[in-house]
Amino acid sequence: MSLQPLNPVNCEGLLQPGCSLLQLDGEVLLFGQKGWPKRSCPTGVFGVRFKQGELRLRAISFSNDSNYLPPLRCPAVCRLDPHDGLPESYLIHGGRTPNNEISSSLYVLSMDSRGCNRKLTLRCKEKDLVGEVPDARYGHTISVVQSRGKTAFVVFGGRSNIPTEERTSENWNSVIDCPPQVFLFDLEFGCCSAYTFPELGDGQSFHAALAREDRVYFLGGHSLKSDSRPPRLFCLHVELLQGSPLLSCDTLDLGLSISSAIISRTGPSHEYIILGGYQSNAQKRMQCSSVTLNDKGINIEPMEAPKWTPDIVHSRTWYGGAAGELGMLLAVPAEGRSCQTDMHYFYLVNFQKKVEGEDDQTQQGCSQDLTDNSTPLEDSEELYFGREPHELEYSSDGEDDKYNEKDEEDESQSGYWIKCCRGCQVDANTWEPYYSTELHRPAMIFCSKGEAGHWVHAQCMELSETLLLKLSQGNKKYFCLEHGGLPQQEMTPPPKVMPLQRTPLKVKVKHRKSHTGTKSSHLKKSVFRRLFD
Repeated sequence: MSLQPLNPVNCEGLLQPGCSLLQLDGEVLLFGQKGWPKRSCPTGVFGVRFKQGELRLRAISFSNDSNYLPPLRCPAVCRLDPHDGLPESYLIHGGRTPNNEISSSLYVLSMDSRGCNRKLTLRCKEKDLVGEVPDARYGHTISVVQSRGKTAFVVFGGRSNIPTEERTSENWNSVIDCPPQVFLFDLEFGCCSAYTFPELGDGQSFHAALAREDRVYFLGGHSLKSDSRPPRLFCLHVELLQGSPLLSCDTLDLGLSISSAIISRTGPSHEYIILGGYQSNAQKRMQCSSVTLNDKGINIEPMEAPKWTPDIVHSRTWYGGAAGELGMLLAVPAEGRSCQTDMHYFYLVNFQKKVEGEDDQTQQGCSQDLTDNSTPLEDSEELYFGREPHELEYSSDGEDDKYNEKDEEDESQSGYWIKCCRGCQVDANTWEPYYSTELHRPAMIFCSKGEAGHWVHAQCMELSETLLLKLSQGNKKYFCLEHGGLPQQEMTPPPKVMPLQRTPLKVKVKHRKSHTGTKSSHLKKSVFRRLFD
């Protein structure tokens, strides 16, 4: 394996730990990270391209009948291959929002249409679960199992907020591992049931889940209760019988002490490569392993790791995801830098040697887990990629849809961290996301008062999130409270200037007759003559 540096073009602010990446119709999609791209992509979903050593993004739109997909971090993601006339799609369950709210929703993301210029349109639908529904969580896994011609889905692990009755002012924002239960549900009716096994004694998060037919293997993971990563490996066997499902769990001896690892499928068969992850809070796992699933079970073998660069070796954290059968996308923080746009180095880990004359275009693929530079390491933002590689066609892609970070307003000039009004409460040191569309900076609305105008914080203007989105999607004028605006206004109507109808004045000139009776006498005339003489 080898490392190839990648150059993100005008998208460094979006490619950060916490986002999720999927693959639909041969295109890798990014969502869940950037909270407020300035009108460039209202949906917050971008298409990711790898070409000639560069990373580029383009805006992705949703169909009109789609449900709102919040920016989720660390959700459980499962790919569904096309079946029974249904297109390829993804299941997205749980995850955290930028406001640290943990979700329990289940979404189905699929392709809606392709335009003549290959512009992709997505459809997102929210599915309801009934029965023993899993609580809101993140850092868990969802897997698909097939047995006796039926299909079901398995949810396991993750973290959730501490119960309300146990919260105090000191641990209000603390999280705990979810109970070690296995949830099984079907997608058609949403019926969900929970199962408990003695083998699963402790909760675990940021583990790896590999599924083949009626078996799911849970590998590694981190436990908050013991703050450890024991070399665990469990095999869950699911039989979808006619009456009720039959589940059993076995403990295997081939486990790995690892969490937040990157999983890449290397072919049509169930062969995987495990790269990255952590062995402890202060130690990355620099080794690589190959995993094979077959009829006999699971086989894990060590394999040669790529030659790591000094940036990777000395970094505290790393994250990434699979890039198809050819390699993985790997990112490490550029520690010690204060510039937001240069916070990460990106590499492509090549599995195969490049053939002479081969084009530099990289096929896209899938992934599972990743991590963040938070503490502990497993409270991280995982990246997820799609799988089943397809080569992107770049020749017909339009350039008008690409995201250009230079289009964003300069924070130092547009005033994201200044007092926008007299009662402004936004402080760069204490600011926290207020809207679900925010992450790195507060949302702002442009006040049209005056020739130059000025920016105001949407939170200080008491705008609802619905109104905030409406104001950001068009060239609508807005006046802040100090300039006569109201929080409820959607658009300031243009001032109606009534044309002045002026009636021309008619000037009547009267011709006056000269008065002949006022003639000067000869005596007066003679007096004036003497004076001037």
